Amino acid sequence: MEQFEQVFNTPQSEQPIIEFRGVSKTYQTGTHALEDVNIKINNGEFVFVVGSSGAGKSTFMKLIMREEKANTGKIIVNGFDLTSMKRKNVPMLRRTMGIVFQDFRLIPNMNVFENVAFAMHVVGAGSKEIRKEVSKALSKVGLGHKARSMPSQLSGGEQQRVGLARALVNSPDLIIADEPTGNVDPNMSYEIVSLLTEINKRGTTVLMVTHDHNLVRDFNHRVIMLDGGKIVADNAGGEF
Repeated sequence: MEQFEQVFNTPQSEQPIIEFRGVSKTYQTGTHALEDVNIKINNGEFVFVVGSSGAGKSTFMKLIMREEKANTGKIIVNGFDLTSMKRKNVPMLRRTMGIVFQDFRLIPNMNVFENVAFAMHVVGAGSKEIRKEVSKALSKVGLGHKARSMPSQLSGGEQQRVGLARALVNSPDLIIADEPTGNVDPNMSYEIVSLLTEINKRGTTVLMVTHDHNLVRDFNHRVIMLDGGKIVADNAGGEF
């Protein structure tokens, strides 16, 4: 516990928001998902994570969200030492991040406002704050006029923008976007990444997994490429 507190209390400006030190992950099936990964992602960066199926992208993200634990090495995210973190502290970690999923994961019997508000209810926010922040988040993604619509009444792109508003509403330090354009058309894909880029310009770190090489080329962000569980490229400026 002493080690956890020591890392957590280190000033954020003195460390990356994400750091992997010699991280390896092997599943019980024998699959070597990651091998000796060393990486630093600084506050305020926008980073694409690319690689073929089975390259280790999903494991990389799950380790950051503490859905999985590394076998060896050290992972620090937003001041939290995930290596020594107890399960009871995982919700505290996840409150510092917003997560955007490929499959939207909206609650079908809740309207748009309620779906976004749910993320604030979970962290115990008050009604007045919820009304204010949800309205603000929906305006940021251009859906203020859809607050009372049900998910079934929205297009795929609109549903993903609701997902983005939900990720934003608690003002996270880090947004993790796992294939957020996978279920939307190309035009909406550009809109989603443009929105994420604008959010990044305001200081939020964005980490986005994608298979869309056109998006990577067209948006001038850092690119980390995984292959066979190893980082094989780490380039600025959308090159890979």
